[in-house]
Amino acid sequence: MAEMQFQKNDLVTIEITDMDEKGQGIGKAGGFTLFVKDTVPGDKVKVKIMKAKKNYGFAKLTEILSPSPDRTKPECPYARACGGCQLQEMSYEAELRFKENKVKNNLVRLGGFSEELVESVKEPVAGMNDSPYRYRNKAQYPVGTNKEGNPVVGFYAGHTHDIIANTDCLLGREVNRKILEIVLEFIKTEKIRPYNETTNVGEFRHILIREGFKSGEIMVCFVINGKSFKNEEKLCEKLVKEIPRIKSICLNVNEEKTNVIMGNTTRVLWGKESITDEMGDVKFDISARSFYQVNPVQAEKLYTKALEYAALSGKESVWDLYCGIGTISLFLAKNAGKVYGVEIIPEAISDAKKNAAANGITNAEFFVGKAEEVLPEFYSKNNPENTMFHPDVIVVDPPRKGCDEKCLETMLLMEPERIVYVSCDSATLARDLKILCENKYELKAWQCYDQFSRTVHVETVILLTHTKS
Repeated sequence: MAEMQFQKNDLVTIEITDMDEKGQGIGKAGGFTLFVKDTVPGDKVKVKIMKAKKNYGFAKLTEILSPSPDRTKPECPYARACGGCQLQEMSYEAELRFKENKVKNNLVRLGGFSEELVESVKEPVAGMNDSPYRYRNKAQYPVGTNKEGNPVVGFYAGHTHDIIANTDCLLGREVNRKILEIVLEFIKTEKIRPYNETTNVGEFRHILIREGFKSGEIMVCFVINGKSFKNEEKLCEKLVKEIPRIKSICLNVNEEKTNVIMGNTTRVLWGKESITDEMGDVKFDISARSFYQVNPVQAEKLYTKALEYAALSGKESVWDLYCGIGTISLFLAKNAGKVYGVEIIPEAISDAKKNAAANGITNAEFFVGKAEEVLPEFYSKNNPENTMFHPDVIVVDPPRKGCDEKCLETMLLMEPERIVYVSCDSATLARDLKILCENKYELKAWQCYDQFSRTVHVETVILLTHTKS
């Protein structure tokens, strides 16, 4: 039977049988594969083809003929238009299955592990206990103008930089709405121009809000195309009066023509330069540019598992690569002999040192730099008597791009007994594990943590042990 040929604007009826890593439903029409946003496996749908290649295409949902048992009504009215959530139309139980299968498939297909091994060392996915909403302790809202030229705050529509006006994202905290409405009213009243990405003109670019879940402290940071804005004190006074939990108001300078949100210079407009929070029995100072897990409830569970995988007895030497403000480092330090943390952002290392001191932790040392540069430099000194260069455990928590090749090479040279890999991207995780496990390591355990509910992203923690162990 010859394969059917389709063109743009054709209407097709298909059943959605699978989902890709971006959260797009996958269905087939006569052997022709179609990717359809806003669909769920099990849906029978009518779609309009928007782009057609030789063997596959992309289509737009036009009608749900028969909904999947896993389909649910989105909580947010902007779910389809906004690019932030991809899975709001899927039941939470199905979302957890999707995420676990995503990691499993990458470990098998990209990592080269047998399906039997991956299944045998898997621990059950850890989902949100209560609700998969309101979990983010950090939110960044772009500021712009609508078609009428009025200031708006919200989120970018999917694959665009067009702002959908929305002051109440359901992934963020309830207090964010009040903060944004106060700032938006101030911008309108004072006639301050929102930033225009095309012309590089205007002042307000983004509003960053952070909240300590346990401390209740709030930070508000304005990202400005300039070094100040009109009547700064007036806005600060209004915010603090209306929301007493605000403990820090900052201004971040970003005058570059770039998509990068934060600039390199931050100054305090009111209050402290950071807020505090707790994870486990460790207290943390969090500044405007610090990396701190956005879902602290799930992060605490994940770090507890990382600590379990590290299997520390109180004597071990541990390296924590991509350590941020020292969250994992300080979790480990209370059970290790010595912990060395590495992070490229100087402010984060400054926070890590402050956090260690504030918690009375003296066996943690921190270094500024790229992990792929700092680690080989220390190893090259190669003092056989110094456990600093021959750790018992290495913990890595890299960005989405995974570990640098030079970093992986040095880890293999250092030959720790255990490697604990925390990952926010299972594809690069699988790639890196393949390199480590083709040499001296074997996969012993893994578990998924739903850090980013209602989105396609998932966090994973992996235990590797040295084959000689």
